[in-house]
Amino acid sequence: MSQLDLAIAADVSARHVSLVETGKSQPSAEMVLRLAEQLDVPLRERNVLLLAAGFAPRYAESPLDSTALSAARAAVERVLHAHEPYPALAFDRHWDIVMTNRAVDPFLTGVAPELREPPMNLLRLGLDPRGLAALVVNRDDVRTVFRSRVRRQLAAAPDPELTALYQELLAPGETGEPVEAEVLIPMIIRVDGVELRMFSTITTFGTPLDLTLDELAVESYYPADDETAAYFTASLPR
Repeated sequence: MSQLDLAIAADVSARHVSLVETGKSQPSAEMVLRLAEQLDVPLRERNVLLLAAGFAPRYAESPLDSTALSAARAAVERVLHAHEPYPALAFDRHWDIVMTNRAVDPFLTGVAPELREPPMNLLRLGLDPRGLAALVVNRDDVRTVFRSRVRRQLAAAPDPELTALYQELLAPGETGEPVEAEVLIPMIIRVDGVELRMFSTITTFGTPLDLTLDELAVESYYPADDETAAYFTASLPR
């Protein structure tokens, strides 16, 4: 994004943006947040920018089970329950699973106990042979999708813990080839002699003011064919 593009989007002069970028002008807290909004900077990084500019952070980080986030937690629980009989789960910025619906439980029965210990990590669960990887038919496709998503996440907000996970689970065998139309690439899992074909969507909170909510995502899995839909309907009636 050029200085002019950013200035137009933020409704400020290009000269002021240039002075801020070169350190010749001290921006106000409001200007920092206005520019960060146009650059789609994650809330955690906006706090870092505010501190760098000499201001206090604006965004708190509350535990998901806190009173402050009780309404949000209840909303996530409703979304997960409403998605049954199909699997859905909520995870944080490190891909640690914080909530699941009942449809996820049957897939965890064969997972190694050490992988089920909290916090249960979605990347490790999906890519570790002791987890669900042994059930996934198209492991290379799934790994490529994960790789693409984590790359984008790290580009937006570098994080040491997520980088370590990437290096451990995704960097080996990296080809750099992009995946097109991720939402249409199914995850194929072989369970009980049946190949289940599913695709997923990601839901996030709109305009959150808390770091926990800003970094929380709900992944909902949908059947990609009638056989898969019938399997879930029979295994977990509404």
